[in-house]
Formats: sequence, structure tokens, C-alpha cells
Amino acid sequence: RSAEPDAQPIFHSDRGFQYTNKKMYERISDAQMIQSMSRVGKCIDNGPMEGFWGILKRENYYGRKFTKKQNLTDMITDFIDYYNNGRYQRKLHVLTPMEYHKQYFQAA
Repeated sequence: RSAEPDAQPIFHSDRGFQYTNKKMYERISDAQMIQSMSRVGKCIDNGPMEGFWGILKRENYYGRKFTKKQNLTDMITDFIDYYNNGRYQRKLHVLTPMEYHKQYFQAA
């Protein structure tokens, strides 16, 4: 579903113990994802992801009931696609994140 067929999903988190243990690393690797973490002592690194999850919850989670894990997973997957390819953002000059990304690299 990615506009970038060779793109590899990234799992970003803070440095909480639940994200830094070996089992979590194995799960991320098994899912063929790249692990990304905030820098030590730089909680501001996590701000964009905290903002993203806040938008997802506000627009698609609060007020809904998910009775199956697959329904929740599908909602998150669909929202990520929408956020990247269909949700226009003023801070990106009224472009979607992918449109902005492509425009940025065409100019480079």
C-alpha cells in the first residue's frame, strides 16, 4: 500500500524499558521494521510521533469500540495511509506529507 514500494516501516519510540529490551527488538526485526528511538535526554524528539498518535486517536479511536484486534490494526493501517497520502496539512503548504516529501526531493 506504500507509495514507496521499497520503503521499510519504522517503529519509533522513546527509550522506555519496554522498547529497549531484547524481546521487543526481536519482534520489530521479525516484523521487518527498523527500530528508531529518541536521543538520550531529548524528549522533544518524540514530539512528532506523540502528535501523530494524538491525531489518530482524536479522529479515529475515541468514541469507537473495537471488538477484534484485526479491526483496530486495519484502522491504524488505513489511517497511516490516509495521513501520508490524503490528509492535507497547512504546515506543509496545504500538501500531504508524501506530496511535500516528493516536492522536497525534486527540488534537491
